[in-house]
Amino acid sequence: NDWARRQGLIKDSSGNLSGDDVREGLTAVISVKMVDPQFEGQTKAKLGNAEVKGQVQGALAEGIMQYLDENPGDGRKIIDKSLTAARAREAARKARDLVIRKSALEGSALPGKLADCQERDPERSELYIVEGDSAGGSAKQGRDRRSQAILPMFGKMLNVEKARLDKVLSSEKIRPLIIALGTGIGETFDLTKLRYHKVILLADADVDGAHIRTLLMTFFYRNMPEIVENGHLYIAQPPLFRVSTGKLTRYARDERERDAIVKEMKVKNLTVQRFKGLGEMNADQLWDTTMNPGTRTLLQVNMDNAVEADHLFTTLMGEKVAPRKDFIKAEARKVQNLDV
Repeated sequence: NDWARRQGLIKDSSGNLSGDDVREGLTAVISVKMVDPQFEGQTKAKLGNAEVKGQVQGALAEGIMQYLDENPGDGRKIIDKSLTAARAREAARKARDLVIRKSALEGSALPGKLADCQERDPERSELYIVEGDSAGGSAKQGRDRRSQAILPMFGKMLNVEKARLDKVLSSEKIRPLIIALGTGIGETFDLTKLRYHKVILLADADVDGAHIRTLLMTFFYRNMPEIVENGHLYIAQPPLFRVSTGKLTRYARDERERDAIVKEMKVKNLTVQRFKGLGEMNADQLWDTTMNPGTRTLLQVNMDNAVEADHLFTTLMGEKVAPRKDFIKAEARKVQNLDV
């Protein structure tokens, strides 16, 4: 890859050729002489001495680079053949993914847990993706059935940043969501088929709820970015505290808001309740605080800085641990809402 880029055969913005792309059709013999060789398996077909690998790789890399520099014509032919193999591999992957998407989603009925709304105009319809079956029950009872649909999701879903498409489509938590939205996914995605123009994430107001919201936002950002780009994704703001005295009740989303309400009310016999989760709220409370269009607060998710968003999702949700540790160390002192 380094040699091909120096020769201008692969653009800097392009991905690397894989080992399979370069090795396709290649026959090589490597002779290694050593004391006490260890072989893997009963067939003795593979050398198991780990210390040899680095030495062989170093010698081969140096020799191959020297050969390519001395024989640039042969090098170009090798890269051309490898690029052809890479294009064939990518075309096969896309064809396979398309078959997987169609077979996984076509002909599927709406999920059984979905409590759909009566409205059929997407612009007037909302889908609440609710954490937990108990909270989903309260949301179903408290909603406006004419325009608000409810899809409960129990537990934490798959982190799609680390998952292949076939695993995403087979997930018992994600597949019902894709079907409920009606848009398809990936290359078959069609925004005009979106069944709800407000897709609202409703999870607990604590750090566990924040993690679930992050997992859901990662799914939308990676697999359905058009929903985010067109302003259809929202985050509900359920309260974390209930402050009451007599018939007067106020709700607070965090400790700071709770303290401000307590100071403002100036009453000695105040009762402060901390909701452990959405399931503790009854249908009326959930409607008044979180679902009533006249009183609720929604945060619209946007992609004003797509490059920064891509970097952040990769850092926080990707497989590499080191960048995530660096981010946590850099941002730890700014944390204001932490459950221990």
